[in-house]
Amino acid sequence: MIPRLEIKNVVRTYEGRRVVDDVSLTVMPGQVTCLLGPSGCGKSTTLRIIAGVDMQDSGELFADGELICDTVFRIPPEGRSIGLMFQDFALFPHLSVAQNVAFGLSGSKADRNARVDELLQRVGMAHFKDSYPHQLSGGEQQRVALARALAPKPSIMLMDEPFSGLDDRLRDDIRDETLALLKEEGTAVLLVTHEPAEAMRMADEIALMRDGEIVQQGAPYNIFNAPKDRAAAAFFSDVNVLKATVTGALTETPFGQFLVPGVADGTEVEIVVRPQHIKIDFDRAGRGPTPTETDGVAAAAIVERARFLGSESLVEFKTEQDGVRMKATVPAVFLPKPGTRLWLTAPRAKCFVFPVE
Repeated sequence: MIPRLEIKNVVRTYEGRRVVDDVSLTVMPGQVTCLLGPSGCGKSTTLRIIAGVDMQDSGELFADGELICDTVFRIPPEGRSIGLMFQDFALFPHLSVAQNVAFGLSGSKADRNARVDELLQRVGMAHFKDSYPHQLSGGEQQRVALARALAPKPSIMLMDEPFSGLDDRLRDDIRDETLALLKEEGTAVLLVTHEPAEAMRMADEIALMRDGEIVQQGAPYNIFNAPKDRAAAAFFSDVNVLKATVTGALTETPFGQFLVPGVADGTEVEIVVRPQHIKIDFDRAGRGPTPTETDGVAAAAIVERARFLGSESLVEFKTEQDGVRMKATVPAVFLPKPGTRLWLTAPRAKCFVFPVE
C-alpha cells in the first residue's frame, strides 16, 4: 500500500540551528501518527512544512506517492488536499456555524449544504447550525473546527495541539469522537502534542522527537516498554534512576546485581525503573523477602512521604544502604506513615539499563 503521506530527509535551519534535522516518516491511510516531544523540538515546524506554510532547506514530501514539495518543485498549500486543526480553532467570528463549515467548499450550493448538514450531524452540532462561534463553548467550537477541516474531504489531516484548550474530561470525549470520525473518513492523521497520555490514547504510531530529530518511532506499546534511552523512558512517566559502574558485565546496586552484557568495564550506567514497577514488601523483624532471580535483592527503605492520588497511592522512600530516593505507586489506598521501614524490589524484566551519555 502506498503511504498517504511520506516525508523524506527533511531539514529546516533557523539562524544556523537545525530545528528539523533529517526527519523521515510515513503515514498510511486511516493511520494516526503522533509527533511527540517537548516544546521547541521541531514538531510544529515539521507540520508547517507539510502544510506548505514553511519551506524546508532539503528533503522531499509525497502525498499518495506523488511529489508535493522539494527544494525546486512546490505545490501551494491550497492544492495539497491537507486539512488543518489548531488549538485556537481559528473559526471566523462573523460567519455562522454552517458558513464556517462550508468555507472553502466547491460545487453546487445543494452539494455544499448537504456536506455541511452531514458533518454537523456527525459531530452533534446540527442544532447549532445558525449560531455564531462566540455563542459556543470550547468543546462545541472544537467540533465545528473538526467539521470544517473535514468538509473538503482532505486525504491528510494535520493537528497541532488541537485539544490543549479543553478541560480534561471534555478533552477525552472530544479526542475519542474526533478519532472515530477521522478513522471513518479514512484520513491519514499527523498529530502534534507534548502530552504522552494524548499520544498513547490516540496514536497508532508515535514518533518521539528531540532537538529536531526523531529519536524513536513505533507503536505506543513498543515505545513505552522498550525506550531507546533514559530520556525516552522519562518522557512517558516518572522514573527511578540508580547509578552504577560495570565490572565483568555486572553492576552492584542496593537491589543486587544487574547483568550488562557487551558493556566495557568501568562504564557508568543508569538503571531505570518506573514507580509502578517497584514492589513493596513488609519488614519481618528486620528482614525482607528472599532474593529471587526475577526480582533480585530487596533493599530496605524508609518512608518519607505517602500521598493518595485517587486511583493510586504514591509512596516516596529513602534507601537505608546509600540514601537513594525512590518512588513507588500502588493501586488504591496505601499510606504508610513516614519513618516506616519497608522493603523494595526492582523486577529485572521491568528495568532498563542505559550507558550514561
